[in-house]
Amino acid sequence: MGRKKKGEGEHENLERWLLTYADLITLLLAFFIVMYSMSKVDAKKFGAMTQALQSILHGKGIAVLDGQANLASTSNPGGALRVGDLRLLQTKIVKMAKAMGLQDKINAAMDNRGLVIRISESAFFDPGSADLKLEAQKVLDVIDTLLKEIPNHVRIEGHTDNIPIKTDKFPSNWELSVNRATVCVRYLIEQHRYPPEKISALGYGEYRPIADNGNVVGRAKNRRVDIVVLSAEGNRDEPKSPDENISLNREENSADSLKVAPPD
Repeated sequence: MGRKKKGEGEHENLERWLLTYADLITLLLAFFIVMYSMSKVDAKKFGAMTQALQSILHGKGIAVLDGQANLASTSNPGGALRVGDLRLLQTKIVKMAKAMGLQDKINAAMDNRGLVIRISESAFFDPGSADLKLEAQKVLDVIDTLLKEIPNHVRIEGHTDNIPIKTDKFPSNWELSVNRATVCVRYLIEQHRYPPEKISALGYGEYRPIADNGNVVGRAKNRRVDIVVLSAEGNRDEPKSPDENISLNREENSADSLKVAPPD
């Protein structure tokens, strides 16, 4: 057998670099196509989509698309927003009050119950009255648009100072505080068809003060209406709606039917 001449077969080996080069060119082409595609995406919508994905991945349950907040909880099986989600609503309430020039009469804060929208008496009622002012109706109109779409229970609370009242309509501060809360609830239900099963009214009279009743300034702070948006945790303590009770009874009956009696 003759000896191979020097250099035979080497030409094929030297061309193997073309495969690596072709792969590199393909990857670069794909990279530039992706970069070009991203440059054509609306930056605002892309950022909103990123924020929405981050919220979902972190279990916050706030989806943000096209710059609008969709307050629909995905992290809580019961549907109600948790404390972290309600902070977004708090920001909206504060902005709304400022836009209406009512930042001194309306504020929003978080406590262990959830979000508390605190409205001073002067913004809603005349002294000793439970008739809604026109200004109060406008505030409730805006609040309705913010609260109706969320599943959380809303509790409206009436509060007074400790100065006694005794009229034919309001024999005491109890009646006054309850009437004020009820008037707000009725307005939302009758004027905006707010779901009655998602809202309730309470009157505390002068017994839940937030300031000193010993001076004029403190008494003015205590005369208020609190709109409490209960968090998911607070919702658990609320009585269930008829549909929820039916569902729970079915689950309990189903669970009971699966129980096996112990042997004799």
